[in-house]
Amino acid sequence: MTGELSPIDKAKFVAAKRAVDYVEDGMRVGLGTGSTAAWMVRCLGEMVRDEGLRIKGVPTSTRTAQLAREVGIEVISLDEAKWLDVTIDGADEFDGDLNLIKGGGGALLQEKIVATASDQMIVIADVGKEVETLGNFPLPVEVIPFGWQTTRALLEEMLISMDVLGREVTLRMNGGTPFITDEGNHILDLHLNRIGNARQLSMVLNQIPGVVENGLFIDICDAVVLGFGDGRVEVRDINEGTVEQDRIDFVESDNLFADLDD
Repeated sequence: MTGELSPIDKAKFVAAKRAVDYVEDGMRVGLGTGSTAAWMVRCLGEMVRDEGLRIKGVPTSTRTAQLAREVGIEVISLDEAKWLDVTIDGADEFDGDLNLIKGGGGALLQEKIVATASDQMIVIADVGKEVETLGNFPLPVEVIPFGWQTTRALLEEMLISMDVLGREVTLRMNGGTPFITDEGNHILDLHLNRIGNARQLSMVLNQIPGVVENGLFIDICDAVVLGFGDGRVEVRDINEGTVEQDRIDFVESDNLFADLDD
């Protein structure tokens, strides 16, 4: 089964497989959203089934909640958990300071709430997600539907004074209709190409009326688990200042790889 995986999928898998080492019996775990996070949820599900791991998972989207239940993970709400031991999630981009752009899957609001309610946030990513400067991936901004065009105009005006290369703002679509988040909001994607000061931009964005949250995760990530297509894994811990190298052996598992369509 693993022989059918593309190099990118192999990189995502080994990153997810290494990241679940952070999870211990009895933990409350934030479960991220996206294709890489889906590998992680399935790895945890296998540990629950085969090793008797007992955890409570707090999903960051309805689709992650559905997958977690399918693989046997007990799902609870953040209100029930109150605080989490660790959150494991993917990223659309990350830089050398482990600042992130997230929200490509549209779950940035729940993802940020869950990540900041955790003792640790671990990001899993393939090597293609690493950038020198954030901004090549469009920055998602979640906005309420009421007056969204006015909010977009305010965003475009604000970007004139920001250190960015592009200023195009587009409404994310789902076919012929606007994309709707789990909270019933819209997403405006900011095509900035390069963000000179991500911390400043994040603060200014959230001051604009109509903006609910943005996809810049600043000083939230504690470690990145970086996967490579040949099975190598690199773990970068921003707090310890360490970089560890590892390798994950591929093991055939019909349960793990079946029906993964993210």
